[in-house]
Amino acid sequence: MVRTIIFVAIGNSLTVGSIPLRLVNQPYSRFLKEIADDFLKPMGKNDSVEIRIMNRGVDGDLTSGMLLRFRQDVIDLNPDYVIILGGTNDIGWDLPVKEIFSNLKKMFEMAMDNGIEPIGCTVPSILRWNEGIPPRLELNQLLEGFCSEKGILCVDLFTKTCDPGTGRLRSDYSSDGLHFNTLGYKKIAETIFDESIKNLLIRELNKS
Repeated sequence: MVRTIIFVAIGNSLTVGSIPLRLVNQPYSRFLKEIADDFLKPMGKNDSVEIRIMNRGVDGDLTSGMLLRFRQDVIDLNPDYVIILGGTNDIGWDLPVKEIFSNLKKMFEMAMDNGIEPIGCTVPSILRWNEGIPPRLELNQLLEGFCSEKGILCVDLFTKTCDPGTGRLRSDYSSDGLHFNTLGYKKIAETIFDESIKNLLIRELNKS
């Protein structure tokens, strides 16, 4: 009997995988599924465990919008895990960091209250808009502190995709300064897998 482990990825265009300059989408969830499947193959577990990742990204969405649709797009799907990545657009609209964090915190709490394990993601950096970096750092600090306090996995996408010298988004990962290119979305998938999904899969396999 095959056991299905369900993940939902909720977020904005970074979850959709938008590449505006090419008018195509390369969702990190697709790459993440490929990485997870490749991880399971040599273990001979593909016949007993199946990974399913549902993408619930919406272009241009704010954390308030994510929160409004969280029940329909996450809880009602009854997943085992939810990957939460949001805040980029809120910062672009100059919304207060504490308000953004509050919305994210409510999503984490809703997930846990419904038996769904949340996975947090820090907001990646930006290129050619230095003023957008400090609020990202402030939000990420709040997010990492909350996740640490609650024992929630938190993936540091900011650090793994930025230039360590400038704090800006690495140009080789960038499409238009805000969105990623294919290489960048693959890096997001690799980081999420390495910092959370890999150990979760090992834990799930040990249950078998």
